Amino acid sequence: MQERLQKVIARAGIASRRAAEQLITRGRVRVNGRIVTELGTKVHPRHDRVEVDGRRLVREKPAYYLVHKPRCFVTTMNDPQGRPSIGELLEKLPAHVRPVGRLDFHTSGALLATNDGELAQALMRPHGRVPKVYVAKLRGSLGEEELQALRGGVTLDDGYHTKPAETFVLREEAGNSWIQITLTEGKNRQIHRMGDAIGRPVQRLARISFAGIDTEGLRPGQSRPLRQREIENLVKRYLDPYRKAQREKKAAEQAEINAIAR
Repeated sequence: MQERLQKVIARAGIASRRAAEQLITRGRVRVNGRIVTELGTKVHPRHDRVEVDGRRLVREKPAYYLVHKPRCFVTTMNDPQGRPSIGELLEKLPAHVRPVGRLDFHTSGALLATNDGELAQALMRPHGRVPKVYVAKLRGSLGEEELQALRGGVTLDDGYHTKPAETFVLREEAGNSWIQITLTEGKNRQIHRMGDAIGRPVQRLARISFAGIDTEGLRPGQSRPLRQREIENLVKRYLDPYRKAQREKKAAEQAEINAIAR
């Protein structure tokens, strides 16, 4: 069965689907010895020889890890500024995996890493509604009106109104509030901006769970393979609906093409 070239590259753990497209258009990919720059190119993952920068792709066995990202780490494989990066932690793992999404530099917590590009895309798509649970320290005492605002959605600095978020106060400490909040969307620095919107700046932030998988038992910098049951749950809840949506999209596009051709 043939697949799009960028999908094959992503599944091999070399790059994300978008980054794979750039590799192709820049002439860095060869198929059976010939440079290919067309994004629509399809190949057979087992029969065709695919090379990126002269290195042949060998499709790795799918690997899935949970990493407890420390604070003051960038969520990239390396950093031009020399800051600690998540890549330094992932390089120690036995499989070539990449992070699923990002966490801010000063935010610690749950981060999935995999070489399964299709699952990564499913978890990062806007309509996936993947739950992300955070613990945040907000400046000052959080009143009922402010708490209800977070639960119902607040308007950010760019005019975007956030979706409802399950929120409750964990404790009050030295005049500040610790809350737990669950997001099903992922705007840039969203919780920080939500805190600013209600006049309660975020002083500390950690993500304790992603897609139902939590960091319990893992210290910052540590990682573990996902359990089989966790993988199966990710596939059932996020990958299968993503595949269905992709099939429906392709069917709709084909129907439109057929209608024009008549």
